[in-house]
Amino acid sequence: MASIGHAVEFQDSFPSMLEGLGTQGFMLELCNGFRLLMDSDKGLITFESLKRNIVLLGLQEMRDDELVCMLMEGDLDGDGAINQMEFCILMFRLSPGFMDGSKQWMEELSANEM
Repeated sequence: MASIGHAVEFQDSFPSMLEGLGTQGFMLELCNGFRLLMDSDKGLITFESLKRNIVLLGLQEMRDDELVCMLMEGDLDGDGAINQMEFCILMFRLSPGFMDGSKQWMEELSANEM
């Protein structure tokens, strides 16, 4: 993940988490991550909730314009916030390891839902 002004190093531990937790466990962890960052009144990650919780990500040095860029990167519907689905999509996009094994992972997830 990169941001304006300085690069943020992103260690891709998602593939190993998926392997250890399984698909359902991993999806629960993603949902927990979303809830940790979201505005509980709106059910969305907003600029304010991200700014308030940025220390949890170890990114407290980020400027406001960098936080806005993070939101814009994940905001697929253009409403200025990130919903749970957008958050999950963003996490997948940020993980090169997921992209490598995405077909197998999606087949496993689909099989678990049936």
